Amino acid sequence: MDLRLSIPGRFDRLEQIAKFIEHAGQQADLDEVAICRCQLAVDEACTNIIEHAYGGEGRGNIDLLCQPGAGELVITIVDYAKPFDPDAIPQPTLNASLEEMQVGGLGMYFMRQVMDAVEFSYVDGRNQLVLVKRREDR
Repeated sequence: MDLRLSIPGRFDRLEQIAKFIEHAGQQADLDEVAICRCQLAVDEACTNIIEHAYGGEGRGNIDLLCQPGAGELVITIVDYAKPFDPDAIPQPTLNASLEEMQVGGLGMYFMRQVMDAVEFSYVDGRNQLVLVKRREDR
């Protein structure tokens, strides 16, 4: 059964989103670590939508669709901001010293590290991010 949540893009809604993802992860029979990874990726994505896509709180909605399957969770996050090109984000320099590290730019890297699949698209005036997490024992 698909689970849907549509909320205003506000930081005070991130806790609600985390609980929604926890519930969906449980429906997909993911373990606690996998659910936390999903929450991390979704929190990062939604924070970026609020900060960068919408340029601040309350300027647009975020729609989430979770499709729990047997040992797999597909999470789709939609926003209605200007098109986002993930290829325009430079790869982080992970071996740089703390003084040389730039603030930001690690969100995409973290999402790709903790999820099994990360796909972006822009269709019909909507940015769509699809995240997939599979149970480890599969």
